[in-house]
Amino acid sequence: MRRRTWRLGDALVPVLAGLAFLYLLVPIAYTVAFSFNDAGKTNLVWRGFTLDNWADPCGAPQVCRAFGNSLLVGATATVLATALGTLLAVALVRFRFRGRALVNLLIFLPMSTPEVVLGAALLAQFLSLRVPLGFWTVVAAHVMFCVSFVVVTVKARVASLDPALEEAAADLYAGPWSAFWRVTFPLLLPGIAAAALLSFSLSFDDFIVTNFTSGTYDTFPKFVYVSATRGIPPEANVIGSAMFALALVLVVAVQVAGAARARARRA
Repeated sequence: MRRRTWRLGDALVPVLAGLAFLYLLVPIAYTVAFSFNDAGKTNLVWRGFTLDNWADPCGAPQVCRAFGNSLLVGATATVLATALGTLLAVALVRFRFRGRALVNLLIFLPMSTPEVVLGAALLAQFLSLRVPLGFWTVVAAHVMFCVSFVVVTVKARVASLDPALEEAAADLYAGPWSAFWRVTFPLLLPGIAAAALLSFSLSFDDFIVTNFTSGTYDTFPKFVYVSATRGIPPEANVIGSAMFALALVLVVAVQVAGAARARARRA
């Protein structure tokens, strides 16, 4: 048997990976831990363990209102951006038209533009048009940068589809809309769902663009930023910890379901 020689990388790589993983988890661990803090007026130092914050997550003034505003903005922006981005992705992959290369280039501009520049430009545009800042200006701003991510995600899914499937549907006397809804759309659905989840996460936790375009409309990231000087209220940590736990459960459920489907196919 060939003897295994010891190499520095065999020990260094796991150590570096563990340190990187620890670095990623420290802020999350801090958030979860201080959601149980008996904070009082400030939440900067540990004062004792309590479950009261989890029993009443809306105990801090305005925290649940800001959280609800972020959910509403995220859901609205996700629906609009996913619908527009999906249609645009299908058009860019399946059709040839004048200016197609320019559209492909322009799609990447919101992704590559710094958020400070993007937010300032949108604020100047809204002010010049005398559009009152509020819910709809935030939604418009979020749709603008979420569409780019939707197009990139769905384009990859559209490019992987075999056009022969739609041609077979046409041979079976299916019209364009019938072929799209019965053949193309079900095959695109995993990519559309991934794009929608990405859009919602980008919209929900955006602060820079939202801060420029929201006016007095308060969202959860704005609430956390304003509260950070006095220590983020433990109720906000409760909401953040609950969202992290929910996302973790969804990811694990998807992975388990995917593994179960793979085992079923092999069987």
